[in-house]
Amino acid sequence: MSYRPDSVPGVTVIERYWTAIEARDWPGLSSLLTPDVVYELPQTRERIRGRERYLQFNAEYPGDWHLTIERIHEDPTSGASWTAFTVGGETVGGETVPALTFFRFDDTGLIAHITDFWPEPYDPPSGRAHLVERY
Repeated sequence: MSYRPDSVPGVTVIERYWTAIEARDWPGLSSLLTPDVVYELPQTRERIRGRERYLQFNAEYPGDWHLTIERIHEDPTSGASWTAFTVGGETVGGETVPALTFFRFDDTGLIAHITDFWPEPYDPPSGRAHLVERY
């Protein structure tokens, strides 16, 4: 399932971003980023500054991974996406790995800032099984 409202211009940028990454189209990805784009991974406390370093980070990322866009939401200055990643055509550890990515755009619509979250699945606390449905 994907959510892509046609009336929001920035959706095209995020869709093109993920399409370029999935295709390993580094020149196409480059055209969507500001020269001084910032990429942050809060869980590992890593930050990459600059388009060339970010492109290299993606080009050198190991494994035969693929992604599916689950949802995109945007306004004219920012957006968010929920994607699902698999490795080697199989799911990672028997499960799809979700990623939540937040984008900020500059005045020309290029991506200026990216924050990526890779949530790890975990077992819920005990005592609420009577309230929830597991999926």
